[in-house]
Amino acid sequence: MAFNFDEGIDRRHSDSSKWNKYGDEVLPMWVADMDFRSPPCILDALHQRVEHGVFGYGVRPQELIEVVIERMASRYQWQIKPEWIVILPGVVAGLNLSVRAFTSPNESTIAPTPIYPPFRKSSAFAQRPQLNAPLRLENGRWVIDLPSLEPLLTGKEKLLMLCNPQNPGGTVYRREELQQQLEFAQRHDLIVCSDEIHGDLLLEPDAKHIPFATLSADAEQRSITLLSPSKTFNIAGLGASLAIIPDPQLRKQFNTTRDGIVPSVDVLALTAATAAWRDGESWLQELLPYLRRNRDRLVSAINNIPGLTMAIPQATYLGWVDATALPVDNPTLFFQKAGLGFSPGTDFGEAKFVRINFGCTSANLEEAIKRMKAAVQSIR
Repeated sequence: MAFNFDEGIDRRHSDSSKWNKYGDEVLPMWVADMDFRSPPCILDALHQRVEHGVFGYGVRPQELIEVVIERMASRYQWQIKPEWIVILPGVVAGLNLSVRAFTSPNESTIAPTPIYPPFRKSSAFAQRPQLNAPLRLENGRWVIDLPSLEPLLTGKEKLLMLCNPQNPGGTVYRREELQQQLEFAQRHDLIVCSDEIHGDLLLEPDAKHIPFATLSADAEQRSITLLSPSKTFNIAGLGASLAIIPDPQLRKQFNTTRDGIVPSVDVLALTAATAAWRDGESWLQELLPYLRRNRDRLVSAINNIPGLTMAIPQATYLGWVDATALPVDNPTLFFQKAGLGFSPGTDFGEAKFVRINFGCTSANLEEAIKRMKAAVQSIR
């Protein structure tokens, strides 16, 4: 192994929000950043940029644009144009801009539930109502049930917010499932905002990420695709993301909404993003088997703890754990008292679940499993 993912890096005494949320007695496994050192190619690029010594305002990053165009073409056979790309300081900004740009105050958004909290918050912040399509567990995969919303639609729905791969469930949607989502959007004349930030983190050999916009010309023209190297290459603190918006009118609305509110991206973040997507593939190809082993270990352990179950995530480094059969009122607080800092299921729309970040060293994962087992045994 060229890269050491077993290296224990002290983040507790750094500026890490993940490791500073709790006291020393709690092992943090909540927010979606990994505990691994970022790829050497990113560190080298940042060192070189820092050596320049001047950090003024940056121009539109031509090399990053070219890297993204080549990446979309080689991975997904998606031929995108430079002008379609909008550089953003984060995918969350893209979610919020999409809600504000494509809905009026009396219009609604549609999103799955459970879902990454900013999907819910972006509508709440903009004071837009949101309809939530439930996810159901089908053959071990969390899939969205859009047809269940049909009787609830009023005609005021304008934006369908999708997440692929799904966070927190880890599902990689198949082409026929994405096609059903497109047909729903077409029937109800919806713009589609698709968060695809975890698209490189595929843990199942037969899983294939398919960008929503590549389904058809219609899908492309009604879509906003949100991407970032931040989750894949562990550079979330260096906010560099992008929106791909092929339709010129949608792109104009998006940029007009952004003006004066969402800032440009800093030069170090752009440097890191370019290096990640240009040179980070060898690191990623060693990361994925490590995450797969962590996932398999966690799934096996969880499903052997009474009161807990976990479907196998096809992608991401996040486990969505069902604790409804655990005889506790608040599973998040219960595990926190046992020295485990998980993401509360309430934030995603399911109070009896927790989300576990297994993007950590195998040693920390084993310690977490040990604490979970002991906690549950204490109430049995």
